[in-house]
Amino acid sequence: MWLAVAATMFVVAWGGNEFTPLLVMYRSDHGFSPVVVDVFLFAYVFGIVPGLLLGGPLSDRLGRRPVLLPAPLLTIAGSAVLAAGADSAVAIVVGRILCGVALGLAMAVGGSWLSELTRWDRTARPGAGARRAAMSLTAGFGLGAGVAGALAQWAPWPSGLSYALHIAISVGAMLALLRVPETRPAQQKSDRRPLIADLRIPAAGHRRFLFVVAPLAPWVFGSAAAAYAVLPAVMTSRTELPLAFSALMCVVGLGAGFLIQSLGRKIDAPRNSRAVLVALLFVVAGMIAAAIAAHQLTVPIAIAASVVLGCGYGMALVSGLQEVQRIAGPDDLAGLTAVFYSLTYLGFATPAVMASLSEAFPAVTYPMMFGFGALAATACVVLVVVKWTSHLPGRATHTVDTHSDGSGAE
Repeated sequence: MWLAVAATMFVVAWGGNEFTPLLVMYRSDHGFSPVVVDVFLFAYVFGIVPGLLLGGPLSDRLGRRPVLLPAPLLTIAGSAVLAAGADSAVAIVVGRILCGVALGLAMAVGGSWLSELTRWDRTARPGAGARRAAMSLTAGFGLGAGVAGALAQWAPWPSGLSYALHIAISVGAMLALLRVPETRPAQQKSDRRPLIADLRIPAAGHRRFLFVVAPLAPWVFGSAAAAYAVLPAVMTSRTELPLAFSALMCVVGLGAGFLIQSLGRKIDAPRNSRAVLVALLFVVAGMIAAAIAAHQLTVPIAIAASVVLGCGYGMALVSGLQEVQRIAGPDDLAGLTAVFYSLTYLGFATPAVMASLSEAFPAVTYPMMFGFGALAATACVVLVVVKWTSHLPGRATHTVDTHSDGSGAE
């Protein structure tokens, strides 16, 4: 049954990222400036964060199914608005926010539900819940972007066909979700605390979270956005098929992230920060490669940079989720997952910030900005090394997923 939840996370992630390779189209065919287009990309964060922060606590009160079921409906509505409003900035922002709310619910509620269902899977290995959630999202992000870019480059109705396809597959996922068993029954009204009390996430103050997970989180989508939003924009003048190239960069970067997530079990070490360190080292290397690619404007180097940044994204996502699942208790799992994801999406401001700086200060070049990113990521590496074995959660703070699979992490 976990596959149905994974499929929902997949289609909602598809809807969240199918917009990315179309950035070139919105600039060239619909007359929006680079900064405005990058703001469109970031706009769905205004839907994601409320969906994350409210979805988790609400699903703890009401159950996983009633809170996740609206996600496919919202992503369908978002795609419909985007397909109908390609020339309207307001419509694009509204569509992106709808897709964002859906993605926030899928990440917070879907991730927790999937991890709880994994407890019932006797074949699941330690950390399987976190890996399944991360891989479902990454597969949706990558395939959604790849298909959207290819359809926009070569198929008719470039501003709408990919959204129509997404609507069709989302209907199927929504129907499958109806049959998934509930893992968190609704609380009796007499047992419910005020919602404001449920919005407090004590585990977010855990020192392991503050000093290891929080510094890592923005690099999840910071590195991903650099790979498949910033670099394709920088390379536009060097490609004859900009939409297809943008889609290729998405697929290559997220494909690398997907593949390395499957190795996350071997890299992760519950008694230290090894997986987090590996993730940050990939980010540092990717930022350096991106700086070289932006300076040389060479397609092969840009693709190589996308691969390394994608590995950074993939390892950062799965290692962050595994740390979260070790830190959180059963009542904090959805909430702390939501906090983590909210921090990851700060990285999605990267393209808009870089485009704004480049436009306002021409002397500030993209190679310089990528170089600064490498230095900032290096500072996070130092912090993670210093906190290598510090503030490890005890057995009493294990999550459903970690506790049930017998990993014995401390």
